[in-house]
Amino acid sequence: MERSDLLSRITIDPEVCNGRPTMRGKRITAQTVLEFLSAGESREEILREYPSLEPEDIDASIAFAAWLMGHSYVVKMTA
Repeated sequence: MERSDLLSRITIDPEVCNGRPTMRGKRITAQTVLEFLSAGESREEILREYPSLEPEDIDASIAFAAWLMGHSYVVKMTA
C-alpha cells in the first residue's frame, strides 16, 4: 500500500475525539495505536482489542507518525 493511501486512513474532524487524528473517523486515535505499539503490544493484540481496526490502520498510524517527524518543530516551555 502506498504511503498516501495509508495516510488517507487518518482523519481529523473537530467533532471526533477533540480533533485528534483518528482511524477512518472512528473514535480510535492514531496516538492510542502508537501507545499500544510502544508498550510492546503486538499488532494481533491491538486488532483483537479493537475489532473495527484493520491491519492497514496500524500501518497508517506508523506512517502518520513518521510523516509528522519529517517536519520542523519549535518546543516552547510554558508555566
